[in-house]
Amino acid sequence: MYIRQEDKPREECGIAGICGQAEAANLVYLMLYALQHRGQEGAGIITSNELGFNAVRGTGLVADVFDENKLATLFGSVAIGHVRYSTTGPSTEKNAQPLMVEYSRGNLALAHNGNLVNAEKIRNTLVQEGSIFQTSADSEVLIHLLARSREKEFLEALSTSLLQMEGAYSVLLMNDDTLIAIRDPYGFRPLALGKVGEAYVVASETCAFDLVGAEYVRDVEPGEILLINKKGLRSHRFAPKPKRQAHCIFEYIYFSRPDSLIFGHSCWEARRRLGRMLAQENENPADIVIPVPDSGVCTAIGFSQEADIPFEMALIRNHYIGRTFIEPSQSIRDFGVKLKFNVVKEAVKGKRVIVIDDSLVRGTTARKIIKMIRQAGAKEIHMRLSSPPVKYPCFYGMDFPTRKELIAATHSQEEIAKYLRVDSVAYLSHEGMLKAMVEDENNFCCACFNGDYPVDFNERHEKSAREIVSKEMDQQRIS
Repeated sequence: MYIRQEDKPREECGIAGICGQAEAANLVYLMLYALQHRGQEGAGIITSNELGFNAVRGTGLVADVFDENKLATLFGSVAIGHVRYSTTGPSTEKNAQPLMVEYSRGNLALAHNGNLVNAEKIRNTLVQEGSIFQTSADSEVLIHLLARSREKEFLEALSTSLLQMEGAYSVLLMNDDTLIAIRDPYGFRPLALGKVGEAYVVASETCAFDLVGAEYVRDVEPGEILLINKKGLRSHRFAPKPKRQAHCIFEYIYFSRPDSLIFGHSCWEARRRLGRMLAQENENPADIVIPVPDSGVCTAIGFSQEADIPFEMALIRNHYIGRTFIEPSQSIRDFGVKLKFNVVKEAVKGKRVIVIDDSLVRGTTARKIIKMIRQAGAKEIHMRLSSPPVKYPCFYGMDFPTRKELIAATHSQEEIAKYLRVDSVAYLSHEGMLKAMVEDENNFCCACFNGDYPVDFNERHEKSAREIVSKEMDQQRIS
């Protein structure tokens, strides 16, 4: 089993591709390593050459799926890769991406990051009309729409198929000689274009470019199709620009690596600004500031600088947890959290401590971390969060639970502090969060905070998103 932090929202996938490089598979393999934080449940690479497609896919981390012998089978100058965290479909080898098919137009491979809110509706219609699906992944509907299109030209068929899809999608397609990069009209998920030598690369985050020595060129524009082959780069817009963009603000807050450019801007700088704004908005009675690593580190640095309180790395994270471990037969309370985190007792003993984290979803892991800090001798503990309260589920690619499971949707700030067993808890305001961003505040999707969903969703999602949640505390559930 792979341990992940229970409190955190998770985003579906990371994707990477390259065209025009003899060692395409090796470079995509390295880029997937850089994108491992975006998905740990599956990985895959497909290459294209004059003989057809070659594929290696499996469940687990990049290091679990690939070895030298498997990479040697992936020859070709065009390649796409994928790391998966499942928000739709179980984590089975069948659902591992990239997907690969042979149809009337030839070979096609697909890697997808995001979530289609109308995939179930499209799928049901296609099944009734005779389509046979091989996976439970929502992104397979695009392949079926393409295969059934009556448009003569591939680009026209792709454009009309994409216009039937609603929700968040950054997609890489590959046919026999072309890499195709696509971003939905609202631009929910990031997708960047780079260049290494004469070859073009595309990836979810620019940290993947740094590893292979590629230079960032620009982002794939929302509503744009980029076709990359031996002839060069060709851009086609399949959808008009909407009145607003809907960049997922959680990419800045939590998902992305701080060394990446996200939506064209520095993630590191955005997190540091969030920390500064958080310090400005709250009273901060403390001797030290400590982050919950890793996503809280940049924010805590900004907080420490603004509040003029010393920064300490008092929580140490174990980065070497593999997919499997032997759990002791003896029952150890909070085993998973203790395996992942440990407290430097000398740093917190007798101190008033501010703990910085990016968000609070259920609160279960945070409560265990606070308990560990308290047991290490902290005099006071104050929790500070660099985002507003998460009150609504997400349907665009984040693995948020239903609203009734979101602690901020069902409990007051005082009740949350009592549950976490901290002396105080404070969130960054919605206005402060947007003020800290370098982009136009109208460019963001903040639905998980305010319930303002940019794209409509189906009836099942509607019921979950709009459900009326009782304001009374469920004592049995969180006691």
